[in-house]
Amino acid sequence: MDKYDVKRAHKNLYSSSAGDFTEVDVPEFRYLAVEGSGDPNSSRAYAEAVEALYSVSYTIKFASKKELGRDAVVGPLEGLWWADDMSTFVSRDKRAWKWTMLINQPPWVTDEMVDSAKAVVAKKAPASLPLLHSMTWTEGRCVQILHIGAYDDEGPTLESLHHRVLPERGLTYNGRHHEIYLSDPRRTAPGRLKTILRQPVTVA
Repeated sequence: MDKYDVKRAHKNLYSSSAGDFTEVDVPEFRYLAVEGSGDPNSSRAYAEAVEALYSVSYTIKFASKKELGRDAVVGPLEGLWWADDMSTFVSRDKRAWKWTMLINQPPWVTDEMVDSAKAVVAKKAPASLPLLHSMTWTEGRCVQILHIGAYDDEGPTLESLHHRVLPERGLTYNGRHHEIYLSDPRRTAPGRLKTILRQPVTVA
């Protein structure tokens, strides 16, 4: 049985150079998603959102393998981040942040499969499960870079994006800041974390 892995199927989108921002074109994907706000380091809602995303994603994986004979690697955690004042991402004022946490789903996953998996997970009743939903999303033209290091050390890279990369390339923002977490922070030292930082763009 071939095992679908979004990181291999779309290698150019789930790997990147750490040297400078590269341009990619992101097609439509299906995700599980949960929205919330606040500091991800201390927000209970954030922890519950991540729990719900992984619980439902693994339930879908096992059901798909058993019922359809189609297996998949559960995708990495991803996040869309924004704030009323976007400078808070450079200053790292996390209390002001808003987020949508995501896990990419294999292309054959349907809304019915998501609903069935939620019903199974509901027996354990993670608090954010009612907020979890399926969504399709096309990001389109983006620039991205691989950040190696602690999440709190992203500030200089984002400042370079704001003040150098986009102006030099004649581009401007066209969507929310996107992060893809390639490392497990529970098992990886902060200085070795690998995170793709992605920004949808359009011609200025």
